[in-house]
Amino acid sequence: MLLLLLLLLLAVHLIKSKIKSKIKSKIKSKIKSKIKSKIKSKIKIMKYLYYPGCSLEGTALEYDISTRAFMNAMGAELVEIIDWICCGASAAEAVSCLLSLSLPAINLAIAEEMEEIGDILAPCSACYLNLKKVEEKIQEDPELLKKINIVLKEKNLHLHGRPRVRHLLDVISRDMGPQAIRSRVKQDLSDLRIAPYYGCQALRPYAVFDDPESPRSMEPIIEAVGAKIHRWDMGGRCCGASLMNTKPEVGLMLVTAILREAKGADAIVTVCPMCQMNLEAYQKKASSLYGEDLSLTILYLPQLIGLAIGLPEKSLGLELNLAVAQEFWDKLEGISKRADER
Repeated sequence: MLLLLLLLLLAVHLIKSKIKSKIKSKIKSKIKSKIKSKIKSKIKIMKYLYYPGCSLEGTALEYDISTRAFMNAMGAELVEIIDWICCGASAAEAVSCLLSLSLPAINLAIAEEMEEIGDILAPCSACYLNLKKVEEKIQEDPELLKKINIVLKEKNLHLHGRPRVRHLLDVISRDMGPQAIRSRVKQDLSDLRIAPYYGCQALRPYAVFDDPESPRSMEPIIEAVGAKIHRWDMGGRCCGASLMNTKPEVGLMLVTAILREAKGADAIVTVCPMCQMNLEAYQKKASSLYGEDLSLTILYLPQLIGLAIGLPEKSLGLELNLAVAQEFWDKLEGISKRADER
């Protein structure tokens, strides 16, 4: 009788365990489904006013191509600012301070008039800095806004100061985040070691989304696609910018220092057209000058993520990059083959 009772209790315990296990499994499944649903819905409603800037229509065309392709794949909509003009780059300030503020202000005023009200997304770090500078200065100085609007009146425009200017890296790291990117990865890039390079203008003087002295915002994104981080302290160092034209010996010295510290990485990933140009276009010159091989693959961040989420190389403009090493292509081929075998 006692044995029968024990067997009955054991049977009840086993049945309860199975029921609990099924309930837990269903709850976990529902939670996962809700999380995925939230991630997808968050991405679907993302909409940005897009300011490509001059470089992305010329020397950095691959940055524009890959940004549009990647953002579209992530469900984000880019609405290009109508009839946008040059932000003034670094040349306008040498002519006139008011001119250097009025040129980006024209773009901000046009953006305000557009129906698709949202944040302004600028992939180019120099454009971002110029647009952001106006956004910040007019909030601090109402008299300056009045002066700018006198200039804008000639184009029948008026700036109120509503739009918020965002860098592409800010949008990827904070609006999308590594979890959303990880959920779309089709090719595991764990064979790659990546050196994240931020440059100056995305982070200075406006430290909106990262620490300019010790930037880290790219790292979770790179890890989300499976790649390893090349640990270094050159991520926020200057690439020389326009010194390549005015003081080339100084520019080459700065580029060489970055390329040297990147040895051991499969690629440097950047978010700035000027940095990209300096790091990829002057590799041969730096190698010849310093007597060492400094050749290395240089990619834009959306190109790297695009590869991981399965976008075709052509849709990322990879054929336009000046520095993609054969070793990098070989690793990519191996990664693609393994992905196809799964």
